[in-house]
Amino acid sequence: MVNKIISAISWISATIAAIIMLQTLYFKFSGAEESVYIFTKIGLEPVGRYASGIAELIASILILIPATRGIGAILGTGIMAGAILSHITILGLEVMNDKGLLFIYAIITFTMCMFNTWIYRKQIPLISKYSQ
Repeated sequence: MVNKIISAISWISATIAAIIMLQTLYFKFSGAEESVYIFTKIGLEPVGRYASGIAELIASILILIPATRGIGAILGTGIMAGAILSHITILGLEVMNDKGLLFIYAIITFTMCMFNTWIYRKQIPLISKYSQ
């Protein structure tokens, strides 16, 4: 019973993380004003915008496939850790009057990815040999 519950929560959290990451791709790849502003402010426009979009696309695909969920989750965790750190150190919690929505999405996605990293830790090569 517990495994079914954890599996269901894993699916839900992986889907939430993927949806959040996928919905930002349009803005990153189309050069939306907010995305350009963010990556200009952190000094990575346009390469960082495209690179993060590609990384989020890969993480989204991997996290939705159970066989690769651990790798997708750890990739998503790293991407979101970078986003959170950028908000805290450079951008601020609120970007272009978004009332902190991008920061909140990053926190939610980070949390969902961390949960799946823990659940699927045995799939992740560097972590699996230390987790029993």
